[in-house]
Amino acid sequence: MSQSRYLVPAAVHRVEEEIKRSRFITTLAPAPTPDAARAFIADMRAEFPDATHNCWAYVVGPPGSTSQIGLSDDGEPHGSAGRPMLTVLLHAGVGDIVAVVTRYFGGTLLGVGGLVRAYSGGVQLALATLPTVERVPTVMLDVVVDYAAVTPLLRLAPNYEAIIIAQDFGLDATYRLRLPLSQVDAFQTALTDMTHGQALVEIAASE
Repeated sequence: MSQSRYLVPAAVHRVEEEIKRSRFITTLAPAPTPDAARAFIADMRAEFPDATHNCWAYVVGPPGSTSQIGLSDDGEPHGSAGRPMLTVLLHAGVGDIVAVVTRYFGGTLLGVGGLVRAYSGGVQLALATLPTVERVPTVMLDVVVDYAAVTPLLRLAPNYEAIIIAQDFGLDATYRLRLPLSQVDAFQTALTDMTHGQALVEIAASE
């Protein structure tokens, strides 16, 4: 799978476990931007305002990417929560993800090693059952062809995962297509060959 197409969380996902009477609630969620990750962390703090700790980590971008990451021990001993959580996320094969582990202290100290195992283990446990979807960056193309090329264009589009979003029939036939970013160059080449360079193609927007 290329870096432009990768797995992301399909939905918010939660698991819970008890370790030496402490309750650990791990919640994973999609995080397409750092702002989205921080908003989700704020939501978890609001949902569990009486928790002893709400530790968190996020990775925005492709799996393993460290360009947009964040972490917090939220009062646990330094390096015992956020860092191990982040390490698990970076090796999960999933991108655009935020994890919050909520802890309700049960009266038994776990020690730094025990905390590392609890926080990283919570994230691993949640990842094991996390529903995922493929993130596919797409581009909108405006394509103008003469009427003779309409049928060939409609046959060509599915080969490049192109979906017709809108169409307009005036002097020529105009289509707005959405297709994966990775297919744009090949599609434009095929369209140029098919219409002998007569097709007009313009990138309308990308996401």
